[in-house]
Amino acid sequence: MGDPLGIGPEIVVRALSELGPLKNARYVIYGSNERLTFTADKLNLKTNWSRISHDSPRLDQPIQDSILLRDYEQAPSIRSSLPGPSPAGGLLSRKLVEDAIDDAMRDPQDPRSLDAIVTAPISKQAWVMSGSRFPGHTEVIAHRTKSKRHTMLFRSKRLTVALATAHIPLMDLRNLLTIGKVFDPIDIGHRFLQDLGISSPKIAVCGLNPHAGENGILGDEDDRLIKPAIEMARNAGIDARGPFPADTIFISAAEGKWDLVVAMYHDQGLIPVKLLGWRDAVNVTTGTPIIRTSPDHGTAYDIAGKYSADPSSMIEAVKLAITMAQNRISPVESL
Repeated sequence: MGDPLGIGPEIVVRALSELGPLKNARYVIYGSNERLTFTADKLNLKTNWSRISHDSPRLDQPIQDSILLRDYEQAPSIRSSLPGPSPAGGLLSRKLVEDAIDDAMRDPQDPRSLDAIVTAPISKQAWVMSGSRFPGHTEVIAHRTKSKRHTMLFRSKRLTVALATAHIPLMDLRNLLTIGKVFDPIDIGHRFLQDLGISSPKIAVCGLNPHAGENGILGDEDDRLIKPAIEMARNAGIDARGPFPADTIFISAAEGKWDLVVAMYHDQGLIPVKLLGWRDAVNVTTGTPIIRTSPDHGTAYDIAGKYSADPSSMIEAVKLAITMAQNRISPVESL
């Protein structure tokens, strides 16, 4: 359900209404029945889930309901809170994610086992306020699964972008960007696209500096870090090219000339994705054993409670998770 004080409850309810039941699978909602039912009433949508307490022993028995809600009763502080980051909202959204990860790591024959997780938006500030040392879903999943190599990837109809670095301050790039950090999203992104049926993905790699360093005039990182990573990928049989100036490479990628663009930092990759694919882009955690997708937007506290949130990205996140689960995309082995 994501942060209970953001738009997570709304886009979950709307997405379920528009998608309808699954043919060969079922939904398990981790959230608050009170919050979700209240939201559905405000939207004049019918609820069709079966409710069970999140810690009920019945969960250890096979349950056939097509939509099962694992109900996490809300704390009074959440019921009375206005939209915005809060320790209570961070604590609840963390609990939902942690329990979903637990179930995704179970034996496939376990009644609680999950094939994929779709996460509604959380607030990094609320997580920090609640005591979390992880800034987001990707980091906590990587930690729990002991995945040394993982990549945040965004897939939309016009662009697919993988990030070499994600939730770090921009000024820290100087100390954190390495050849390995550049190689990993090339390699992991290549495998991701192959599992989706693209046999020989064409991958463009962004430079870090303006004009990709202009042959060292505008910084040596492009020659010293990015070019060796591309060479490693090419030696491994991956069709990777670059580094290209980031202000132009997304134009040809949007025209379909590249299957994947690897960006060096968060906003370098996400600005074009959100500009061109705001309604259909999906955030994917790749390189871990758990399939996890998410909308490409945040909690949108400014419109929470106004019942005007667009569920399109959430719907696409569910669809992609189903496709990935059906294809049984193999995890990338940690090195």
